[in-house]
Amino acid sequence: MNRSLFRWIALAAVAVAGAGLAYVFLAGGSGEPSTDLTTPTIASEATLGSEDDPASTASSGSVGAVVFVIDASQSEASFQIDEVLRGSPNTVVGTTSEVAGQIRFDPADLSTLEFSQVVINARTFDTGSRLRDRAIRGPIILNSAQDEFELIILTSASANGLDGQANPGDALSFTVTGDLTIQSTTKSVTFDVVAELVDTQTIRGTAEAIVSRAEFGIGIPNVPIVADVGDDVLIRLDFVAISG
Repeated sequence: MNRSLFRWIALAAVAVAGAGLAYVFLAGGSGEPSTDLTTPTIASEATLGSEDDPASTASSGSVGAVVFVIDASQSEASFQIDEVLRGSPNTVVGTTSEVAGQIRFDPADLSTLEFSQVVINARTFDTGSRLRDRAIRGPIILNSAQDEFELIILTSASANGLDGQANPGDALSFTVTGDLTIQSTTKSVTFDVVAELVDTQTIRGTAEAIVSRAEFGIGIPNVPIVADVGDDVLIRLDFVAISG
């Protein structure tokens, strides 16, 4: 095999790699959300009575409960995954403030804690690398450039390990289990939560869970500089929720 043939093979390999990178870059879209997030409401909210008619309060709600809304300006959803990049270990962290949800909380009866859906706009994850962000939005990884897969959604969430009451300044540790949907796959996932009742109008906390990349059908582009990507993905929500 002569040098000319080797040269053509090398050029062809470069062309194929370039075409692959171009596809990843173009398929990821702009990263702009299709619309502003709408805060989901708690399912039982419509059944609760008004302050003028407390007798109409349904059994699913607590008379002393207050609805807290996640404040996106003070909150952040993120993911973390390990990879081998150019032969060296690397941790990729993607973040977004595009998160929405509600919490119903009665400090006199913690067992009545309720959640709406919690929604994260996966299209807006920022890892600090424009090419990586486009790859994440593309069809191999999250496919969030497509409107039907734009959102990561936690539904049917219920708290475990809470009872008694809480006062401002108290720290609370508990778990939340719900159905997590990424792309078209839904799995039951349990989050470890540490939260603080800062005052009567503010809850601040962190929720974390580790999920399997493979179980949620999250692939990895075949690019030469990435030798290996872990299966464990840490999903984290740092939130501040405000009442009223």
